[in-house]
Amino acid sequence: MNQTRYKNYFTLILLLILMFSKAKGQVGVENIVEKRPNILFCIADDASFQHMSAYGTTKWVNTPGFDRVAREGLLFTRAYTPNAKCAPSRACVLTGRNPWQLEAAGNHNAYFPAKFVTFMESLAENGYEVGFTGKGWSPGQPGQVNGKSRMLTGKEFNANKTEAPTMGISSTDYTANLEEFLKSKSKDKPFCFWYGGWEPHRNYEFGSGVAKGKKKLSDIDIVPPFWIDNEQVRNDMLDYAYELEYFDYHLEKMLQLLEKSGQLENTIVVVTSDNGMPFPRVKGHIYEFDNHLPLAIMWKNHIKHPGRIILDYVSFIDFAPTFLDAAGLKEKDSNMKQIQGQSIMNILSSEKGTLINAARDHVLLGRERQDVGRPNDEGYPVRGIIKDGFIYTKNYEANRWPSGNPETGYMDTDGSPTKTVILNAHRAGQNIRPWQLSFGKRPEEELYDIEKDPFSMHNLAGDPVYTKVKESLKDQMEQELTNQQDPRELGLGDIFDHYPYAQPGVRNFYERYMKGEKIKTGWINNTDFEMPVSKQAP
Repeated sequence: MNQTRYKNYFTLILLLILMFSKAKGQVGVENIVEKRPNILFCIADDASFQHMSAYGTTKWVNTPGFDRVAREGLLFTRAYTPNAKCAPSRACVLTGRNPWQLEAAGNHNAYFPAKFVTFMESLAENGYEVGFTGKGWSPGQPGQVNGKSRMLTGKEFNANKTEAPTMGISSTDYTANLEEFLKSKSKDKPFCFWYGGWEPHRNYEFGSGVAKGKKKLSDIDIVPPFWIDNEQVRNDMLDYAYELEYFDYHLEKMLQLLEKSGQLENTIVVVTSDNGMPFPRVKGHIYEFDNHLPLAIMWKNHIKHPGRIILDYVSFIDFAPTFLDAAGLKEKDSNMKQIQGQSIMNILSSEKGTLINAARDHVLLGRERQDVGRPNDEGYPVRGIIKDGFIYTKNYEANRWPSGNPETGYMDTDGSPTKTVILNAHRAGQNIRPWQLSFGKRPEEELYDIEKDPFSMHNLAGDPVYTKVKESLKDQMEQELTNQQDPRELGLGDIFDHYPYAQPGVRNFYERYMKGEKIKTGWINNTDFEMPVSKQAP
């Protein structure tokens, strides 16, 4: 057979294969010619945007794993979660929907509605092998399908353990668990694996950043002005940094594992966090430190001109449609109905530039009920928008305590040395400003120029100079929320306060606690209470 006849014969066979696969409704021509990519989704637990060293904004944290992904891929500077709390943020990632579109899953510690399919479940139904290590979607109850617990993030791989360097760090050997997953999967199937590090979630081993991370208190150049700058707070920050570096340590090892096995070339690696650091006025609230999160994406030999900085706004609801897009799936084929987010595959495939899609010029934010501690299990509803260098937020129930009630320990803020320092200063009548910013009641509207005021210290909502800016942002936010059928915007927001907690022991916490019932919570300290010792929870 001469060369010409051989080429014609090969072309005919290829065309027949492609026609047959298309007729059978398989993945599609473009994905048969090129293998579907693997996906490694890496999500830290409570890490703020500013603290990945690739951004160059923090000298006291070193994250070479994240930095490699950014250097060999793309570094996103405007990635935001719609909700800065673990479970609702992760629900947004998994479903491609905003928290106000997720019914009970828009709350923390909720029952995950059966109607919302996750991208991990969808990929598993369409030829991918899926699994996770560490923390998946949590806390809450995932529900059941056919009498079996739903695997919202795939099959669990948490059996391998290691010696943790501190009492606060998980003993889960994340890298060994990924290796076990790779060995167990079918070689002819693509995979999607979720690395959910438990770090840098609290509790921390106090002083571990200095003692084991070999850091110095003087390494910290700026303590956010909404806290108090002293030795305890700086130690707390360095302990956080040490745990964040541990998350990154396993990320590095995972990249090496995939590279050694020859699978890194065709793996989309995504690295981010679920919400900001677990400190007062950050985790669970809506400010720049809270919702603005790190994001780097690597896809070797596919991303053109790696090392670019991307200025497009990206929301966590964009991950699910991106992964479906990468897998060659359309929304109608995925059982994931009415996805709100938009795929960022056009950014990943861009030839050059830092601003790829000018229409990506804003993101929406929101919160409902998170941790316990208010009367009648009430939340603190907020909606917000970030655009043109401003963040505007509307506090729908400004009469409520944003961090939870004082008498139950401000339970929407994790117990910590930093929290204790602020509350002790408040009790002593000193440095009232940090207490007001972290725990005090807030006005109905807030507006901050986050370029000039990155710590959101100066509320411009009442300044007539900024009235047009405020009204423009408010109008756009409310119109989009109405279009998205947000119950809060439609006057039906009380429904979020009536979804039951998945953990029965914390329901009606406020009423039971005030009656003297001893309730173990686990995420607050005795120093968090501004009531007599006789009223403090155990």
